[in-house]
Amino acid sequence: MSKMGKYCKAYPITSLREYKGWTEKSENARKEHKVNGGEEVEVERQLTDKDHLYLQETYVVTDGIFVDEHIIFDDVTPEWKDFCKNTLKFEVPVYKSAAQDQEKHKGNGEEATGNF
Repeated sequence: MSKMGKYCKAYPITSLREYKGWTEKSENARKEHKVNGGEEVEVERQLTDKDHLYLQETYVVTDGIFVDEHIIFDDVTPEWKDFCKNTLKFEVPVYKSAAQDQEKHKGNGEEATGNF
């Protein structure tokens, strides 16, 4: 079963290729579906400059939204993380739960009604 991460962001492949240590496992790209003689077949897809890939919260790059499928780049190093943060401006948002938000308002002397 495919695993969905908590956060990923799509980037043009050209931006990702700017990283000096970039290598692609293009054989892992999603397959294309084509009709050949009335029959649908899967064929390998070549990654082009027009493609977008997904930078996952784990800093792995995939060809799709699932964190564990179609992995194109997984050489996660401190240099790669630095490139993601400073060049791509990638930042995983910190989400607050509704309960945390209510606790914050209680601490401020406000009544926690759930209508914020």
